[in-house]
Amino acid sequence: MDQDRPREVRIWLRPLARLAHIYFAVSRGMTLGVRAACFDEQGRVFLVRHSYLPGWHFPGGGVDRRETALEGLVRELREEGNLQLTKPPLLVQVYYNPGTSKRDHVVFFRCDAVRQERPKVADLEIAAAQFFPLDDLPADATPATRRRLAELAGTVKPDTFW
Repeated sequence: MDQDRPREVRIWLRPLARLAHIYFAVSRGMTLGVRAACFDEQGRVFLVRHSYLPGWHFPGGGVDRRETALEGLVRELREEGNLQLTKPPLLVQVYYNPGTSKRDHVVFFRCDAVRQERPKVADLEIAAAQFFPLDDLPADATPATRRRLAELAGTVKPDTFW
């Protein structure tokens, strides 16, 4: 997967992603992203591994100009996982994400009974994508991913920082 990509590709993707964040911070003032905990009918959660970031994350990304958070969510789920919503998503929280920039916020949704139209094939952005049982998450699932799942399960108090 990510290790299969030529080293030259992996080397330039990370600085390119950083430049994109800088551009959005300057051009937009505040940046807004969406992410979602997407569960299938078996209760498994869908996670993605980006080619330019370590670990497994919830699918999501930036909300484009003239796009609502919901429209951005639907677009990102389709792009990153070939996922379709079968029920309206539930807004969980809006988090401040100072790790990305001092002006970044993440709108977090819960999506139940999502359907995958077809398996996601690795591409330039997404190295891997799949459903995982909650009791068998990948070892390198990000701390934020694990915190959000614990919040959804009610085992920890919801935070306001991503």
